[in-house]
Amino acid sequence: MGARISLRHLRCFSAVAETGSFTLAAQRLFVTQSSLTATIKQLEESVELRLFDRTTRRVELTKDAVWFKVVADRILRDFDNAIGDLQAVSKSQRGHIKIAAAPSVMAHLVAPTLQAFRTSYPDIAISVYDEGSDKIERSVLEGEMDFGLSSRLNNFPDLDYMPLMADPFGVVYPSDHPLAGKKGNLTWDDLKDYDYIGLTSDTGIGALLETHPELGLLERSGAYDHASSTFSLYALLKLGGRISILPSLAAFTGSLGEFEFRELHEPRIEREICLITRHLRSHSPSAQRVLEVLMTTIKQFDQQYGVRVY
Repeated sequence: MGARISLRHLRCFSAVAETGSFTLAAQRLFVTQSSLTATIKQLEESVELRLFDRTTRRVELTKDAVWFKVVADRILRDFDNAIGDLQAVSKSQRGHIKIAAAPSVMAHLVAPTLQAFRTSYPDIAISVYDEGSDKIERSVLEGEMDFGLSSRLNNFPDLDYMPLMADPFGVVYPSDHPLAGKKGNLTWDDLKDYDYIGLTSDTGIGALLETHPELGLLERSGAYDHASSTFSLYALLKLGGRISILPSLAAFTGSLGEFEFRELHEPRIEREICLITRHLRSHSPSAQRVLEVLMTTIKQFDQQYGVRVY
């Protein structure tokens, strides 16, 4: 029977995989090369697989070991983060939180949350990343973020999606656009005669609109411009004469607020904003504290910008 696999085996495996050298890996880990070699041999004997191909110049992962490297790194990262959070509790509530959020959520929800949070916990470091839905989900899945705030795109089975709030879709247009003179509620059918700028399908907004072919937007496929983010959408809208479709919070974010926004009806469609976390992974003490403040902030948004809070 092989030796019991421990974190030491995983650290040695990861170091050799990253450096491509037993010598360099041993230096990184501050162990002797003979000890490192023995540890890797124990690991290979335990799993009954060769994990490295050894040549005269370099040590490379075997095909069977490539996927295991991803898993090993994730285990080590989760363990180190957990120990860091425990140490933070013993050191006057210090810690580090990493949050990924859609730009509109960052401006309207994350910013006021962190402002309130920092008042109570000034010693906890915070890193925030504004990304599209696809990158947000993948960064949470890989353990790079404590949690994400975005719409559901990939629906990964290893992620939990907790709905927090929903904002309605509407049309965005320059103030001199013909739609500005139209009275009453605007419907999707009212848009068919106007040039349209869409968002790409790797954004939560673009992906959601593609699930509604009845809106008529897909009929323009290939005949309209696309933007990969609300930031680049602003540049295209500034060219004038065209419209786009956004949920209300996105429409009132940053420079986009200079354009007109009107909610669309028949049908009324909403974007659902979720708290995205790793399935069965408990939150660090620091992340749990910021989530508590986040929930309080969300309650204040009910009915603002047409937002519906769950």
